[in-house]
Amino acid sequence: MQSTGHRLRDVEQHHPLLGGEEEELKGVCSASEGRVWFIHDSCGMVCAIMTWFLVFYAEFVVNFVMLLPSKNFWFSLVNGVAFNFLAVMALSSHLRTMLTDPGAVPKGNATKEYMDSLQLKPGEVIYKCPKCCSIKPERAHHCSICKRCIRKMDHHCPWVNNCVGEKNQRFFVLFTMYIALISVHALCLSGIQFYTCVRVQWNECSDFSPPVAVMLIIFLCLEALLFVTFTAVMFGTQIHSICNDETEIERLKNEKPTWERRVRWEGMKAVFGGPPSLVWFNPFAGLQLRRLLMVRARKGGTEFSV
Repeated sequence: MQSTGHRLRDVEQHHPLLGGEEEELKGVCSASEGRVWFIHDSCGMVCAIMTWFLVFYAEFVVNFVMLLPSKNFWFSLVNGVAFNFLAVMALSSHLRTMLTDPGAVPKGNATKEYMDSLQLKPGEVIYKCPKCCSIKPERAHHCSICKRCIRKMDHHCPWVNNCVGEKNQRFFVLFTMYIALISVHALCLSGIQFYTCVRVQWNECSDFSPPVAVMLIIFLCLEALLFVTFTAVMFGTQIHSICNDETEIERLKNEKPTWERRVRWEGMKAVFGGPPSLVWFNPFAGLQLRRLLMVRARKGGTEFSV
């Protein structure tokens, strides 16, 4: 596909856009804001449901097996508030990661009319993704599961049923952090529970029978060990990538940067949206419920993207 004054090339890998066309694409992307992003992938939906189930299981064991039967009121209150707070923050971060557009490039915008509107200089080259027929900005990659090109795509994570990209990486980092913290907290509470119950020989230690309580706590320990290992490693990897302004795909492909890197705190501020503050740890920051309700009322329902 060629037109006078500029050329369009089909490529599989990402290439930089020349001139000001990336700003044009950002304008097109903003037109889709207000939509609820959701990927209809069976594996991803199962993994997301499993994540919620395991967090609720941890809630059940901690609250009903360990804390509520405890005779130490302040121990139960402080740990109950802390654990449930971390659980709410983890699940909220998971929802924001799953339902936030990761930075999808508009589908099918590689048309002659659109390219003519870019007013490119003669000889300038832009690149088209042959899979979703979109013009690819710099650092965008095509996701075969989302079936879209994603800006600064780091990877596709089935546990959040979404890609981790330019617009939702912050929520994914928070999700891994809060899951790691809640897992460590669960392991500490399990250790204290075992120590306390052994001292009283499991008498008046729990409302459940000793065999049932032991099985529930052991499974919780295994779950917590698995989660803290996975999420701690992922959290460290994400922070390292942000500080080096390099996505996982770019690192694996050993791509040489053609962009001006934002390193260390500049990269963190770019992802988390501003200088260091408590807002960085808030998954609800930037949530516009009023706008979402207005879009739903205007369109007669929530719009989903595939």
